[in-house]
Amino acid sequence: MLWISCLLTASLSLLLLPCFPGQNSGENEQSTDIISVWEGDSIRITCSMKGSGYELGTYLTTNIPQPVNVIYVSSQNTSNILSALANRIKYSKEGGNLRITLHNAKESDSNIYVCVKYVKFKGHHKKLNGKTTIVVVKGENSGFVEQSPLYVNPQQGQSTSITCALKSPHEYEGILLLKTHTQPEKVLYVSSQNVSTIFPAFAKRLEYSKQEKKIVITLHDLRKSDSDVYVCVGVLRNASFLSGNRNGTMMLIKEAEQRDCSNSSWVFYSLIIMVALQFSALIYCTLSRANIKKYFQKRTPNAVYEDMTCISRHNTLVRTNTYSVDD
Repeated sequence: MLWISCLLTASLSLLLLPCFPGQNSGENEQSTDIISVWEGDSIRITCSMKGSGYELGTYLTTNIPQPVNVIYVSSQNTSNILSALANRIKYSKEGGNLRITLHNAKESDSNIYVCVKYVKFKGHHKKLNGKTTIVVVKGENSGFVEQSPLYVNPQQGQSTSITCALKSPHEYEGILLLKTHTQPEKVLYVSSQNVSTIFPAFAKRLEYSKQEKKIVITLHDLRKSDSDVYVCVGVLRNASFLSGNRNGTMMLIKEAEQRDCSNSSWVFYSLIIMVALQFSALIYCTLSRANIKKYFQKRTPNAVYEDMTCISRHNTLVRTNTYSVDD
């Protein structure tokens, strides 16, 4: 019966195991910075100026629709700023970094910014492309991209869909889906020719369907780290800036439902009582077995008791009455 008690104890441990949260760790590297701000906010971009060779200077350029130099800062700290942005750009050099701040952001500032450094190495000038930063400025007039839903709250392991649709009459180059807040990174890019790039955040967990200027993106096997704000961005042809959805889709992943320990408290107490009863029964049976064995064991005669009995009986038989009178 002891093995039954052990089995019940093990079962109790297994029953309670789901009530304790497990740990999940993981890292997700990103090669591109994503900045999403409202009109009127400030945009801050940092270009690393470290590298081999003699540094000549660093450019910050935009890539849509073609490269445009926003600011150039030389190694002697002289600068050249795009005239359209001269009143809104400030910069500072700190150690090996060039920090650039664009104040009073506008929708037209939405673009892909690239840090480019020029160095002199072994007598030759060399161009080094640095960090890329995708900037999405959301304003009141953002209406080129429609996106739904506004909010989703799926559980871990489930799937959800996001719909992006371009409403601009202009031709477009492609549609980009971005994570923009908690862990900014690119998710998907689909060109107008339906050529797609799925980025590492959702590798093997994403599928989409496309119809003209509308795509439906389905994200599978959702994880808690996927919680974020997802924004659809349209890359318009011959436009000087990106067009992003004003609201985006807020996604909050719920933890998978676990066994409720409070609701199963009666199971806990039942098992405790069962274990206690089994243990009591084990002790009872052990003691009972010992008593039964002792009861049936052959009893040895008590020699002292028997001898005294015989002597007493003998004395009784031969004793004479001292008070008797002979006739």
